[in-house]
Amino acid sequence: SLSVVAADAPRGSFPRYFGKEQSYWTIVGSPGDVSEALLNEDGAIEVDQLDFTLEPFLWIDGQLVTWAEVERTPSLENGYLPIPSVTWRRGDLALTITALAAGAAGPESRLIASYQLVAGGRPARGRLFVAVRPFQVNPPWQSLQKPAGWAQVNHLAYASGVLAVDDRLVVPLDAPSAVGASAFESGEIVEHLRAGAVPRATTVHDAQGFASGVLAYDFDLAAGRATAFRVVVPFHDRAAAPAPNQPRGDVDAYVVAAHDATRGTWESMLDRFHVRLPAAAQPVIHTIKSNLAYIFINQDGPRIQPGSRNYERSWIRDGSLTSTAMLELGLFDEVRAYCDWYAQFQFPNGWIPCVVDNRGGDPTAEHDSHGQMVYLIRQVHHFTHDDAWLRGKWPVVEKTVRLIQSLRAQRKTEIYRTGTPEQRACYGLVPESISHEGYSAKAMHSYWDDFFVLRGLKDATEIAEILGETETAREFADERDDFAACLYASMRLAMQNTGIDFIPGCVELGDFDATSTTVGLSPANELGRIPEPQLHNTFEKYYQRFVQRRDGEIDWLDYTPYENRVLGSFVLLGQRTRAHEILDWFMAQRRPAAWNHWAEVVFRDPRLPRTIGDMPHTWCGSDFIRSVRTMFVYEREHDAALVLGAGLAEAWVLDPAGIDVSRLPTYHGPIDYTVRSREGGRVVDVTIAGPVKIPRGGLLFTSPLDRPIVAVSGDARLVAPGADEIRIEKLPATFSVRY
Repeated sequence: SLSVVAADAPRGSFPRYFGKEQSYWTIVGSPGDVSEALLNEDGAIEVDQLDFTLEPFLWIDGQLVTWAEVERTPSLENGYLPIPSVTWRRGDLALTITALAAGAAGPESRLIASYQLVAGGRPARGRLFVAVRPFQVNPPWQSLQKPAGWAQVNHLAYASGVLAVDDRLVVPLDAPSAVGASAFESGEIVEHLRAGAVPRATTVHDAQGFASGVLAYDFDLAAGRATAFRVVVPFHDRAAAPAPNQPRGDVDAYVVAAHDATRGTWESMLDRFHVRLPAAAQPVIHTIKSNLAYIFINQDGPRIQPGSRNYERSWIRDGSLTSTAMLELGLFDEVRAYCDWYAQFQFPNGWIPCVVDNRGGDPTAEHDSHGQMVYLIRQVHHFTHDDAWLRGKWPVVEKTVRLIQSLRAQRKTEIYRTGTPEQRACYGLVPESISHEGYSAKAMHSYWDDFFVLRGLKDATEIAEILGETETAREFADERDDFAACLYASMRLAMQNTGIDFIPGCVELGDFDATSTTVGLSPANELGRIPEPQLHNTFEKYYQRFVQRRDGEIDWLDYTPYENRVLGSFVLLGQRTRAHEILDWFMAQRRPAAWNHWAEVVFRDPRLPRTIGDMPHTWCGSDFIRSVRTMFVYEREHDAALVLGAGLAEAWVLDPAGIDVSRLPTYHGPIDYTVRSREGGRVVDVTIAGPVKIPRGGLLFTSPLDRPIVAVSGDARLVAPGADEIRIEKLPATFSVRY
């Protein structure tokens, strides 16, 4: 078998997972396409889900050079665009492998793999091998929904300049020096390459599905010179395949045109807003933009999905929060399309399925989904103000609230009114569910569910008011208020029952889960109503554990980057110094950092061969977007204020480069502002502009430095003596804060 052969082969002959080492990868695809490639940190490209890899090798000085013998450096174009590369360095020779998805989603989309060789201070001569191998980039322990690791390859045939790999085409744009193929019984391709040989056969059939092949390219470079070899794999339609073996000038023109078009597409989608920070902090913004791109790549048509392999399904849970991240960055039409698509799967009784895939809506009882659907509809309207569209969604909203009422009725019976303390703590809530992964073994009355139900009832009331459904608005408001009263009575009783002094994750367990409690702050916006001091205790407890983990004071195995949503919680709690400590740590946990993303699970040992979910996991990415956006601007619900600068780092403010924000969307329109310090940080100058409208609760700027304010001059004033919030009097505004 392959594993036996791999065990006897020198390191680097096979993917690192054969040595039980974790590997990391990123995704390559066109926005909304159903097919995506993966590029891993070692330079291998999985051309599509369950398909073969293209893997590079070099033949230099009579020796085969693999990923194990080179220094490898991953990168993204311009630091954030989803055009990834891996550069191998071996002495003075550099090989850069770039994976590009060209063309719009659909028949024209295609993968372009480029292999650029650059000689350094001395000449370089040798051979590049691009091997076709029956492996996936996705390691075998990633088999959550579909098999991973091995990719079946039965037939390879090279004819008319094109390599057919079963039903796919591999099109060498630059004519290869040699092409070969091998059935497994004749030796896996690397066995041939270690001898510097290319198999003589160009057509093979392997009934076991282990066929492999190679495109070989000779190079002879003078010092400082470069050359490139390019390969195209159509994602869908063979008609998208270009002609093979073209003149080099034609290949250059083809690749440059595809590259420029792809770059332009991504720039138009990702650069609708602009935030410039000091150079050391700019990777934070790059990470936001990259994760927005990954959201689009994971998307299949209108379906927002957290992954491209194991999580290629659409949950309203992460879809609603990911949609919020997209809206906050100016992507409105795409979210509206998702909402329209998902709403059609509502069951006749009003039930919102937790997840939708090719089989339709899933009826599993996960009661957060109902509130999340209404929340999503309201979020779209917050940013678009499209009343006609909102009217079209009114039947969905009304049916959802009726469903919530029927669920609550199950917990308003006499036994929950007068039963045991635990039963009474469930009174008026929605029933237990498994929406929280920690409760998958046994359903619990989860406060995660209840916060989203409350969010949905608040939004449903507002929607009814906007649409002039006055009588229904009053009814929904009564339901909202009754549910809130039951929710907080439940929390207090649950804490009493379990003897804890923090907000529990569910009624029954008294469990600590700050990552879950975050949704009470955002998007539920219940700060000021969640019981205190238990709310602050919750995040104090989280912070102390975070410090112990960060500083190596406790042993830990793994964590889920859903945690990065706590960044926004600390900003909302007025603890931005802590927020930035956590931000710095999460930024350092990106693997690899240059690709600006996280998997669903991160292990302390980066090479531990365990399931990490999808990479990039874009629900985790969207949580990061929403949290960091809170640092720059957020809508405060309780007083209808728009708050700026609540999470700006002091180091950003004091840096001579300052901070520039432009076209950042809000509920009230896009906002621009700049922040600059002078006189050694004793004065901070702020300008605010843009088409944003000052909301009913005012436009507020949080003091950019954690120091007592001496005076505010210009178009603003302190909210109150000794306060740290500054009220903007008019727009555009220019003011100075003296410390």
